[in-house]
Amino acid sequence: MKPKILIIENEPAIADTIRYALETEGFEAIWCTTGEEGLAQLQTQLPALSILDIGLPDMNGFEVFKRAQALSTAPIIFLTARSDEIDRVVGLELGADDYIAKPFSPRELVARIRTILRRTNKTRVTANGFSMPCPAALQIDDERRAIRFYGQLLDLSRYEYGLLKTLITRPGRVYTRDELLALVWDEPGESTDRTIDAHIKTLRAKLKLIAPGVEAIRTHRGTGYALEENFPEAPT
Repeated sequence: MKPKILIIENEPAIADTIRYALETEGFEAIWCTTGEEGLAQLQTQLPALSILDIGLPDMNGFEVFKRAQALSTAPIIFLTARSDEIDRVVGLELGADDYIAKPFSPRELVARIRTILRRTNKTRVTANGFSMPCPAALQIDDERRAIRFYGQLLDLSRYEYGLLKTLITRPGRVYTRDELLALVWDEPGESTDRTIDAHIKTLRAKLKLIAPGVEAIRTHRGTGYALEENFPEAPT
């Protein structure tokens, strides 16, 4: 099967250029012009990667990104005509896998896509529907909103699930408390840093019930939290 790439871009000329480059290189390209359509395609087509324009007609690309994070762990590349560094910084801090500004080289875009897919294709799906990212100690089933740790099902609240899933998506990546609030909470303005700390504490306790000797979530003082990148093969 050809890897599916979702293009969320409202400018036909740019979308056609991307589609041609992708299809020439053996990808299947899916094009939509609005954020809402893109989110729908993300759920039905299950693309390997999405290319997301920040300047969409119906909503800001950053908002699309936040909503996409709750639907899929597939990597996302931001695409924009803006050269302002603040957009690039915001996009990468939100957790985007890459950022490319218009005008761009189609060959460079395809090369970046291949690099990201090589890195993320370490994930595989088990027979019971749980996906196994690297590290394999954790398995996610998005449909059931369930996570296993060393094969044991975790009893997670809604926000604990959202936090752990976010950390699993990018092992080793440090998420600030503000980022976690924005990505996981429906009304982030109504919660505080202490909310994140409290949920991380309960998450750690549940993980340690299964593997007392494994420090799954690392605290980066003054910054935030990250998932450990290397886990032992068996719980300790």
